[in-house]
Amino acid sequence: MNEEYFDILDENGNKTGKTKLRSEVHRDGDWHKAVHIWIINDKGDILLQRRCATKDSNPNMLDISSAGHLSAGDDSLSGAMRELKEELNINVKPEELQFIKTLKKSSRYTETFINNEFADLYILRTNKTINEMRYQEEEISEIFYVPYKEFKNMVINRQPDLLRHEEEFEILFNLFDAEFDN
Repeated sequence: MNEEYFDILDENGNKTGKTKLRSEVHRDGDWHKAVHIWIINDKGDILLQRRCATKDSNPNMLDISSAGHLSAGDDSLSGAMRELKEELNINVKPEELQFIKTLKKSSRYTETFINNEFADLYILRTNKTINEMRYQEEEISEIFYVPYKEFKNMVINRQPDLLRHEEEFEILFNLFDAEFDN
């Protein structure tokens, strides 16, 4: 697989006009763009994915329904649609994705893997079943829905295999508590 190029951003999230290979971006800690898409159905079940064992960051951990970096030249919305198609085989129309906000996130997984990103957070409401999806086996080892209250307990109890996205969890709770936590 060819390694992809990312647009390099400044510390305010503006494109610098430069692009670099993914591995170089993470080695050097350059700011770049990502999308995070949380999927929820009408019953309030949240779709989680388990990252495959061969991932270069956070292998075997439970994570966001679908997420990924934007390739150089991508815009956020088309990048989110591409990630959903690649990772879960879900085709969506732009109006089905609800943009929430952009989050500035910085994490260091190892001395040579730094992830400084501006992540555009989206919500996708869909009643697609697991059987209607097909996950990308190079990236994901399993997908499943978790009832909202159970998901909230996983977050509150700091379930060890759930990747921490504190700001996103707070946003999800603010969006969905009134609807599903009763």
